[in-house]
Amino acid sequence: MKKHRKMKWKKAIVLFLAGLCLAAAAASCWVSNVLIDMALCRPKESIWDNDAYASVEADVEASYVVDDQTQENMLKAYEKKEVWLAEVETEPVSLVSEDGYQLQASVYSGSKKQHRWALLLHGYGYTGKKEEMEYIGAEYGTRGWWVLSPDLRCHGESQGDFIGMGWTDRLDLMQWIEYILSRDSQAEIVLHGQSMGGAAALMTAGEELPRQVKAVVSDCAYTSVWDIFSQKLKDWYGAGPFPILYETNIIFQLRGGYSLLAASALEQVKKSSLPILFIHGEADDFVPLSMVYELYEQAGGPKELLTVPGAGHGLSNYTDPDAYYGTVFSFLQQYGGF
Repeated sequence: MKKHRKMKWKKAIVLFLAGLCLAAAAASCWVSNVLIDMALCRPKESIWDNDAYASVEADVEASYVVDDQTQENMLKAYEKKEVWLAEVETEPVSLVSEDGYQLQASVYSGSKKQHRWALLLHGYGYTGKKEEMEYIGAEYGTRGWWVLSPDLRCHGESQGDFIGMGWTDRLDLMQWIEYILSRDSQAEIVLHGQSMGGAAALMTAGEELPRQVKAVVSDCAYTSVWDIFSQKLKDWYGAGPFPILYETNIIFQLRGGYSLLAASALEQVKKSSLPILFIHGEADDFVPLSMVYELYEQAGGPKELLTVPGAGHGLSNYTDPDAYYGTVFSFLQQYGGF
């Protein structure tokens, strides 16, 4: 009888522990799906109204605190952009991605005597869309360049189930490159992206590209999707990547996405022989400055590095526009033949 009771207690303990494990696994799975929905599905402005994202909002806002001079430079850039937009023809264009999504872009006309094209790539989030790059587009456009600026998948007017973070975008960008060449067989193309767009440009650079792609400008890009997500988990929640990010990666692949571990700008630049200009703000609180040094060190082709003192995330072109655009166009002239 005693032995029988002992066995019953052992069985009860085993069942209790098994139940705890199942509950923990279910909770972990739920958290992973919430992270995917929050970070990798189409961003919505209303997300910032939720108290659960207060720390995220504060971190993002901290990256965009600017001084009086930067604000003045922003105003000048806005005025220059408006003048340029009034002078050029803007044409909406579209294509269908290899996996069936309708992708939208705008083409801004340039000099008919020139065949220089800038493929401009915006950053991540609910403000991320092709119009975000019109400030940089104005700098290319006033120099006679043609500009193509797409809405990356799950942003702006482009379709998509999951944000590409540059990785699936690289395949879309190869199609946009082919689109440019279908319009202008003599086109000479530079990829210029900020933040996620910078990572997308670097990830594209590691692919086999037409010879008409001459150079890349990467502004405040991250080394890999895994690295930036790990960094944000640490910054916002004080958590490491294990176990949640590993489980999230598995679930994300099952939901039809891609591997966060495979999505690496760092590995792609190792394979690239293209000239690459790396730019990063020294006061960037969103993508660590250390990442640009890693990317620069691993780049396989001609390369240059510009870090801008006092510039927050994506603000180098406003904090010191003379250094920013002076470096961009001298680099393109030297290495891209523009």
